[in-house]
Amino acid sequence: MSIMTRDHVSHSQLETFRGCPYRYKLAYEDELTVLPDFDYADNALLLGTCIHKALETGDVTNAINEYYNSYPSIDDAHITEALKMELVLERTLPIVPSGEHEIELKVKEHGITFLGYIDLLVDNKDGTYDIYDFKYSNNIEHYLQSPQLSLYKHFAELKGYKINKLHFLFIPKITIKQLSTETVQQCRNRIIDAFLTDTNYNPKIVEVMYSENHIKNYYDTIERIKEAEETGVFPKQYNTCFFCGFKKYCESEGDINYMLLPKTERRDISKVVKRKIWIYGALFSGKTTLLDESPNPLNLNTDGNINFVTMPVVPIKDEVTTEGRLVNRKFAWAVFKETIEELEKHQNDFKTIIIDLVDDMREYCRIFEYDKLKIQHESDAGFGRGYDMIKTEFLSTMKRFFNLPYENLIIVSHEDTTRDITTKSGQNITKIKPNIQEALANKLAGMVDIVARVVVEEDGSRTLNFKSDEVVFGGGRLRGIKTTKIPLKWAELVKVYDSVATTTPQPTVADATQETQPTEKRESRLD
Repeated sequence: MSIMTRDHVSHSQLETFRGCPYRYKLAYEDELTVLPDFDYADNALLLGTCIHKALETGDVTNAINEYYNSYPSIDDAHITEALKMELVLERTLPIVPSGEHEIELKVKEHGITFLGYIDLLVDNKDGTYDIYDFKYSNNIEHYLQSPQLSLYKHFAELKGYKINKLHFLFIPKITIKQLSTETVQQCRNRIIDAFLTDTNYNPKIVEVMYSENHIKNYYDTIERIKEAEETGVFPKQYNTCFFCGFKKYCESEGDINYMLLPKTERRDISKVVKRKIWIYGALFSGKTTLLDESPNPLNLNTDGNINFVTMPVVPIKDEVTTEGRLVNRKFAWAVFKETIEELEKHQNDFKTIIIDLVDDMREYCRIFEYDKLKIQHESDAGFGRGYDMIKTEFLSTMKRFFNLPYENLIIVSHEDTTRDITTKSGQNITKIKPNIQEALANKLAGMVDIVARVVVEEDGSRTLNFKSDEVVFGGGRLRGIKTTKIPLKWAELVKVYDSVATTTPQPTVADATQETQPTEKRESRLD
């Protein structure tokens, strides 16, 4: 793909190429994206989006709620990050000038279309305008060297604006973390005390000087991109690997690819029948019964809870055979992988493939890897190595499952209500989530369209609930769902898909690392 024929080129794309040409290739030439990064409460893109939303609308509460809803579930760390944002926004909102937000710059020059978004454009009432860009960062010196605002001025003036001054509005990050010796509430009290006494937590408006050199470097970089495209050579740089979503994929030369989303995820739902769903709920709440209503189902079953369903079943369990005195054991995980391999041939009439339960599958994977590595615990394989190998094996195989060529791919989990989170007021409330390790749950949530919970209501009726508050694990990449609860019927679930015209994937770590990363939709959230 030539940059001359691409829809647009942005500041983020250029910065990505300068930082690591190979990462640029993966993100923009190969158009790969990775799973949403739900592992950390301080995800830079999601925090930055929240800050921008609050500064654009003045509504901090709604912006914080959007931050919460960007995650499948929240814990104490998310509530603490929200507290930090509320504190700094309280000081920042009064100093934001009045003006127009989210001004699109889409300007073609020399056959190349530049795309950017001005966070704030202030009319000086004398025919000139000032540009402001918001940065939720403490790295002021880095941004003062950035070409971003010079590019904005250059292309805004080509579009007809007369630009006077350029500014960054720096919103400081509170970097205080909870100590092992303190409670959640003690940590939050320490954050508030530090905020009230440390002037470094005051927002700053800093003027930036326009530089023609930045414009020259813009075109020089485009020429370097053209050369890389023509030669096919995109060298790897290793200075930003820690924050790169492609890190494992890159290091393994493409062998480890569970973090990649298929390109077909950006799709028109009305033209696609493939559905990827995660359903969880309490024991005997009706999960498997619901799925018995799906078209031509096959249940890859681990718990034997199939007495009242009619669908065909493949038991996923250890297979033990004997030859004389010799006992041979085929582990359940090996049985599962062989089943996936057979299903990949698609020599059958099934339309719905169900893993019931995915919780057990993770444990099967763990036992399988223990035997292969000759260990009794993850820690026996060395620092982090055992856990990482089990995680990679599990998630890579789950990606194979979700790539199967069937209409409906569904995983089922039991419900876990054993954990509490602490609200800002110090109240403990129960967290409801699938019964699987949270780090894996966050990855699985990025692989599916919808995560839904089966609930037995007080009147005995059963419903399927989509995420309606921050303490219930749920959500998914299928956006625009207009309901939070439906009857526990397959036909009703299909209607949810039919009611959504398109998917809009959540921001991913292909779009953002810690501070400065690419995104096709809007390139100036954090860069």
